Amino acid sequence: MARPGPISGFPEWLPDQQMVEQRVVDTLRATFELHGFVPVKTRAVEPLEQLLSKGETDKEIYVLRRLHAGDDDGDAGLGLHFDLTVPFARYVVEHAGKLTFTLRRYQIQKAWRGERPQEGRYREFLQADFDVIGEGRLGTHHDAELVQVLADVWRACPFPPMRLSVNNRKIAQGFYRSIGIADIPAALRAVDKLDKIGEQGVAEQLVAVAGCTDKQAELCLELARVSAEDDSFVERVRALGVDDPLIDEGLGELVEVLDAARDVLAGFAVADMRIARGFDYYTGTVYEGTLVGHESLGAVCSGGRYDNLASAGEGAVYPGVGLSVGVTRTLSRLFGRGLLQASRPTPTTVLVALPSEGDRPRCRRIAAALRSRGIPTEVAPEPVKYGKQIRYAERRGIPYVWFPEGPSGADEVRDIRTGTQDPADPAAWVPPEPDRSVAIVATEG
Repeated sequence: MARPGPISGFPEWLPDQQMVEQRVVDTLRATFELHGFVPVKTRAVEPLEQLLSKGETDKEIYVLRRLHAGDDDGDAGLGLHFDLTVPFARYVVEHAGKLTFTLRRYQIQKAWRGERPQEGRYREFLQADFDVIGEGRLGTHHDAELVQVLADVWRACPFPPMRLSVNNRKIAQGFYRSIGIADIPAALRAVDKLDKIGEQGVAEQLVAVAGCTDKQAELCLELARVSAEDDSFVERVRALGVDDPLIDEGLGELVEVLDAARDVLAGFAVADMRIARGFDYYTGTVYEGTLVGHESLGAVCSGGRYDNLASAGEGAVYPGVGLSVGVTRTLSRLFGRGLLQASRPTPTTVLVALPSEGDRPRCRRIAAALRSRGIPTEVAPEPVKYGKQIRYAERRGIPYVWFPEGPSGADEVRDIRTGTQDPADPAAWVPPEPDRSVAIVATEG
């Protein structure tokens, strides 16, 4: 059998990296619940018509089909979800009668996207989304609240600092409408590609795809160049000489979001008119976050307001606002640069040495006593010489070896890093707190 190789775009972490990911997920979950968000999990597949109705996604969807499926197979017309927002919108409509609104939800789950793999972009990846959903209406103060939640998330996680760029689609929509652009969604999608294809490329797409004149394209780029850490962006937008009620509405909402951000973390968020987001379902505030010092990676966090994504007909509408953290995207950069690692490669704190095979039941009881007090413990696999058992613990990264009936006649425990060995009672001994469990170690880079 040929040696198997990796499949591009489908990452597999090593055990120590997986422990880091799990602890990051635990931190995310705890922070979300601290803010009152409840967990949601949706199925992996959605009808293709649902997935295809939300913007330029047709090339990103993996279609589900059994190997020997017939034309009338029940799985026909299904695709793996490419994000968590679209399936969540369906979930809200489907279960609305059993949910309590305003709904505060978090969802930590994998998604699949058929794009060209590169650093930070994978075909299978883990996302962590958090949203607030209303019934009929949802106050814009929730747009500001999500920035505060994200700030708490970033302070709790061992990540480099984030720079959150915030915009409001109403500003661009009102601006484009006022200058006579007919295909506003196409114009928004073109501007969203500024970081990828630059101003010249965007200008060409605005003319070729959105039907803009050269003058209209230049005005779009002038708006996109507006950016500020304070509220001065308001006057800079007005100075472009374009008036529309939707512009005023969007500017007011954006000021509210940025004021809330400054209340919790100075310098965390900045107004940036180039942020548009490519999906058509966004209707107001939009967010994109990058890691300071790792801007080449692109956005590691994004989202926005979607007032019309979830609707059930007969006037039943569930507006929402949400943010998504790219867990795999962020960790891949930090693992690749050696900036994040586990404090040790195994969760085990204590290895109970095995004098002989006949001593295994006694060693199991010692291990059980330690585990009952929350100390991760395992018994040595074989009753070889103690020197070999110690070297086994060293290779595994286990800091302590427990010797039943050591030289003193009592049980003894050795810290194999320092060589110190002392009598110990399995019903009372505890390791120093840093040794009790695996921690995440962040290094400068």
